Amino acid sequence: MPGRSHIEWTECTWNPVTGCTKTSLGCQNCYAARMARRLKAMGHARYSNGFAVTLHEDVVELPLRWKKPQTVFVNSMSDLFHPQVPLDFIRRVFEVMAAAQQHRFQILTKRAARLAAVASKLEWPPNVWMGVTVEAAAYVSRVEQLLEVPAAVRFLSLEPLLDAVEDLPLAGIDWVIVGGESGPGARLMQPGWVRRIRDECLAAEVAFFFKQWGGVRRTEAGRHLDGRLWSQMPAGNG
Repeated sequence: MPGRSHIEWTECTWNPVTGCTKTSLGCQNCYAARMARRLKAMGHARYSNGFAVTLHEDVVELPLRWKKPQTVFVNSMSDLFHPQVPLDFIRRVFEVMAAAQQHRFQILTKRAARLAAVASKLEWPPNVWMGVTVEAAAYVSRVEQLLEVPAAVRFLSLEPLLDAVEDLPLAGIDWVIVGGESGPGARLMQPGWVRRIRDECLAAEVAFFFKQWGGVRRTEAGRHLDGRLWSQMPAGNG
């Protein structure tokens, strides 16, 4: 069975790739880099390279052995569209997802340009959800690149939300996740930023998921917004 995830919008994770490199503002306090360093210090074999990009061939077909349907976050410890991940390897991951129709797969990338460039070379089964991170207004162009991708469900992750992102292009987007940064050095998120995005999603009839306020003690800050939880999921059948 897959390991359970503490990420509120998924059920488990699958990491055929680990490791990454910083590419934009949201990467400054990367949780995965911290975790990789800790796992390497503990002697975990998969992190012997620390946070260097590493392909794990023996993990690629793992979801085919999971019988119970799962919602699976792909590469929580990396970015499938990192330039150091060969296209042939990405194709193999997509082939496994297509074969494992019992599961729903969620992929998230900051490398939207590469995603758009290779999308036509990949098979896009209906159980694959594709998302991009938009942590600040400077990266809204990633949304336009995501819209070039023929995914059954397209989603945005505005986490960590680092400034006001207004007038998101939501046509063609099915789901928006918002969350504050957590852990050491966490940068603060303003409530007004969150409300603006929520209201835009409601007006556009796009599912809205508020993950957390974040902060050094994220569990204490909670995830209520205006007195309620926002845990909407997209209506797509993937």
